[in-house]
Amino acid sequence: MSLYKSANLKKTAILFTLAAINFTHIVDSMIIMPLGDMFIKVFELEAYQYALLVSSYSIAAAFSSFVGIFYLDKFDRKALLLFVNVGFSVGTLLCCLATDYYTLLTMRLFTGFFGGFIGAIVLSIVSDIYAFSERGRAMGRLFAAFSAATAFGVPFGIYLAAKSGWQLPFLILGLLGIVINIFIYFTFPKLDKHLSEVPMKISFSSLRKDVFGDQNQVNGLMTGFTLIMGHFMIIPFISPYMMANVGFTQENISLQFFLGGAATLFSAPLIGKLVDKFGTIKVFVITMIVSFIPTMVITTLNIVPLWYAYIFTTLFYIFASGRMIAANALISASAPISTRGSFMSLNSSFQQLAISFTGLISGLIVVMNSQGKYENYPILGILSLGLCVGSYFLLRKLKVAKGN
Repeated sequence: MSLYKSANLKKTAILFTLAAINFTHIVDSMIIMPLGDMFIKVFELEAYQYALLVSSYSIAAAFSSFVGIFYLDKFDRKALLLFVNVGFSVGTLLCCLATDYYTLLTMRLFTGFFGGFIGAIVLSIVSDIYAFSERGRAMGRLFAAFSAATAFGVPFGIYLAAKSGWQLPFLILGLLGIVINIFIYFTFPKLDKHLSEVPMKISFSSLRKDVFGDQNQVNGLMTGFTLIMGHFMIIPFISPYMMANVGFTQENISLQFFLGGAATLFSAPLIGKLVDKFGTIKVFVITMIVSFIPTMVITTLNIVPLWYAYIFTTLFYIFASGRMIAANALISASAPISTRGSFMSLNSSFQQLAISFTGLISGLIVVMNSQGKYENYPILGILSLGLCVGSYFLLRKLKVAKGN
């Protein structure tokens, strides 16, 4: 085997391990939403309390991601990945012990604090080991973890919760995280090549100059923030809305996630290849425009045949994830290697903040009427469209930084 093939195998092994981490991270952050009806009933939650529970993870993640801008570029990325993934795994296990709403909310904040570092570290490692010309494919495979989490992780979590209680999915996710940590410890090489490019001391002053003083990186941060808000605006209430207004059961919600995730498991790598072949802007525009159709259909659905609802929820997963793949390939290249970790952490902080904002905004806009139906959901669909269009104009301004 040639040295070239050996290096490619190591890169592929690292990428798939990072995808596995993404899998646990994504299932953990998503599982509250499809089990929303269960948590609302078990803990007797109001809409705003449920929205806060959904947003708690991303609120803590936004804070920790901001803290991470001072540290992610100063350490071996392997060591840092192990540290935060251990904290994340422990926090997930602690969620199983919650017996009331406020304890669960606290545990979600704890888990989110460590989870906030994960996305930035994973994207930094991918950007370090893959050149920009092949990063679309790498991002496609990485985002396939989202598809796997949606298709298999979340439905299986729903099944386990229905059979044995909501605690069991968190127990399995925490144990899986520990197994992945053991694998990383014994198999990953040192990931410290970026240290030669990083200044010895990172401060607010240096960040203001190196990141906020670079208009390209500022545009990258704003693009990610705006797109995430557009992407997540309708997501917190998809499952409760489908159950209350469309007539879905918990089993139907599970199938909805399975169909959407299974479809994107195939579409995500394909879209990643198209990004490398045709460019980020072209692929982003097409996937964004097509995604508007299922967005508005979903937010205006009433009682319809199940197959009809499944078609549009599946299309939403395919094209909404497609626009994220295209955008992130360019956003990840907007920072040079010297500030990549700090930029990715700051970008993660902005994106987690966007997720928490959408959760809180949706909780203020969507209300339940006296018949037990949710109202004002179409408003979220319109907001989603407007934000995605805004992210397009920001994305067009981005340039590939040196070292990518």
